[in-house]
Amino acid sequence: MRTDRLVAVLLLLQRREQVTAAEVARELEVSERTARRDLDALAMAGVPVYSTQGRGGGWRLVGGARTDLSGLTAREARALFLVAGPASATTPAVKAALRKLVQALPEPFRVQAEAAASSLVTDPRRWGSRRVEHRPPRFLDQLQDAVIRGVQVRLGYVDSQGTETDRTVHPLGIVAKGPSWYLVCDTGAGRRTFRIDRVSSADPTGDPVHRPADFDLAESWREIADEVDRRRTPLEIQAVCAPHGMGLLRMVLGDRLQVGGSTADGRIDVVIRGHNEYALAGELAGLVEWLEVTGPAGVRDHLAWIGDALVERYG
Repeated sequence: MRTDRLVAVLLLLQRREQVTAAEVARELEVSERTARRDLDALAMAGVPVYSTQGRGGGWRLVGGARTDLSGLTAREARALFLVAGPASATTPAVKAALRKLVQALPEPFRVQAEAAASSLVTDPRRWGSRRVEHRPPRFLDQLQDAVIRGVQVRLGYVDSQGTETDRTVHPLGIVAKGPSWYLVCDTGAGRRTFRIDRVSSADPTGDPVHRPADFDLAESWREIADEVDRRRTPLEIQAVCAPHGMGLLRMVLGDRLQVGGSTADGRIDVVIRGHNEYALAGELAGLVEWLEVTGPAGVRDHLAWIGDALVERYG
């Protein structure tokens, strides 16, 4: 808590030419004695702060010196530097910016910030998977700049079938989904999403973006992702699962699993989404010890055929 208070005192000194211990105490809701100790601690730590005595006296920063923390608390500063470590997945530009920011911190906070930067390693690979380096797509920076500046873009785009089109879009936001980057924008045909690695050209027009007043990027992306999931897995099957198999089922199926209530025999009703009957039957065949598919009949037929084929080959 004291580290956060010292940051707050420093920010207070930067906002005002001079403060008294009584003003600091009122602002931070501490005693005047605690406020004086905090001000003394800043001076002892090397922050260029000094006091003047007598009527009209108080504490000032030498020469109006500034340490721009942008209103961060000590905990918030440490949280930022957690993503600046050498093994993090953050872009080099973000790492460089955060390392410059750590040099702007006063000495008492710099040690913890630097420690935070080396305290965390993120490894997005699953066990047994091959390391793949994902480079940012070519036009990511230009499109992000257009979103920030709020200008329309003349976009060249190659779809999944190889057809190239050209259109003017209103960029609203950018989303990273796994290794892929997407541009969310409005077009003459309504709200659209484009994979940025398929963008062939991006030329800002200078015309302002017409941004809906109620637009929320996170909410818009949730709606887009839900629709994509429905299209990718249009088939739903019904099944019942033994309670001790639910953990494995959740691990294998993830968001494609919907869990219902218990049946009379103690098993659990579930609904599972998949791409087609044959693919889903093949995926579920190895779960026969815990799972019984109750419908549709086509999936049950595929499972029976898979069972016969396995018996014929290995029986």
